[in-house]
Amino acid sequence: MLGSQLVFAQEFQEEFTYQEYLAHVKKFHPLVKKAELKLSEAEAKLLKARGAFDPKILGDFSQKEYHDKKYYSLFNGSFKIPTWYGIEIKAAFDNNGGVYLNPQNKVPYNGLTSLGITIPVGQGLWINDRMAELKKGKLYVELGSYEQTLAVIDAIYEASVAYMDWKQNFEKVKMYEYFLKNAEIRLDWTKKSIRLGGLSPIDSVESGINVKTRKLELEQAKLKLMKSRLALSNYIWTENNIPLELDERMVPETELSDGILDVLGINPLARNTNLDEHPKISSLNTKIQIQEIDRKLKANSLLPKLDVSYNYLSEPDYITDGRLEDYKVGASFTLPIFLRKERAALKLAKIKLQDAQYGLQFQKQSVQNKIDAQYNELDSYQQQLSLNLDLVHSYQQMLDAEMRLFEMGESSIFYVNTRENKLVKVKISDIELTNSYLNSVLNLYKVLGRL
Repeated sequence: MLGSQLVFAQEFQEEFTYQEYLAHVKKFHPLVKKAELKLSEAEAKLLKARGAFDPKILGDFSQKEYHDKKYYSLFNGSFKIPTWYGIEIKAAFDNNGGVYLNPQNKVPYNGLTSLGITIPVGQGLWINDRMAELKKGKLYVELGSYEQTLAVIDAIYEASVAYMDWKQNFEKVKMYEYFLKNAEIRLDWTKKSIRLGGLSPIDSVESGINVKTRKLELEQAKLKLMKSRLALSNYIWTENNIPLELDERMVPETELSDGILDVLGINPLARNTNLDEHPKISSLNTKIQIQEIDRKLKANSLLPKLDVSYNYLSEPDYITDGRLEDYKVGASFTLPIFLRKERAALKLAKIKLQDAQYGLQFQKQSVQNKIDAQYNELDSYQQQLSLNLDLVHSYQQMLDAEMRLFEMGESSIFYVNTRENKLVKVKISDIELTNSYLNSVLNLYKVLGRL
């Protein structure tokens, strides 16, 4: 144990089940917490986009005095309200004075109020930068949710692979310990038989080789178990972001093959997948919607820019008199002659959109093929496990029969060891096939994209 870490074995029972492990990963692992930031980042983008519609208070004051003369004093204060369709409502107050005041800036003694509206008749009416950013901001929140789901799934997948590796190496160590014990018992029995004259001295060499082989295999398996235990510890953290190291007394779940589908929420019989609900496909669809907004914005830039404005004018004391003949109107018009920049931007937006659509079609087919392949792989591993289990039983029967012949003096240590080596080989195959099956389930969980 590291000195700064907690003893993890004190928090759980001796068996550290896969479901308990997953619950811990989902709740405390930094990668899962990092995934939550994707949604927070998207929400911040939406808040920023909404800020473009915030009302604004503006003020401007300038004054010039020279040789004890007030040349001019200009003050303008206004309050602007941006609205959805590019329309802007503005209330303003002007109070100007001075000896050399520009005639167009002259206002009544008490100042001049105005209330007006500016409307984009051409470019910017149906879509503009503010509208586009807000629409994209809402889509970014959806996109952040899908990306968060995918990131959490990836974290769970990586953590689960580490658990399966730990489980596989643990089972190999236990198996080698069992066969080492058998080999040591057989060596002791062989030495006693040699002393009694029942066996030749060379049989002790044969038994000794088997014991040494088993010890070597056990040490190699223990090294792999130690490494896999440390790799698993990378995914075990506390609520306060303190890493934990898995205690050596903790053991993996033994009958995980029977329950892993339920733990991951996979129904092997329900193989019809709605790809439109897959987070990866939904993410691509959302990106296409964002690209479509950009295309519309670029297409809108081909229109002439024509803004018209009307401002009702009144002195502060007579603002309710309703003298509509006091007003200020304006219009501004802009249209590039060739529109080369705008047409190029629209063409690029269309290319990006088409590229995204092609990507979506490919990903749909790719995800569906991966799901089908994983289900087929799952079926194959189940059949392989069943066949290999029959081999284990058969080789165990052959070893038991050889042992009986050896006890009756009709066989030798060499044949017993040969039978046992074949049994060890198929048992290793059984452990590795089980691990391949479990990893196949994890791959299916990953491609299905369901939390």
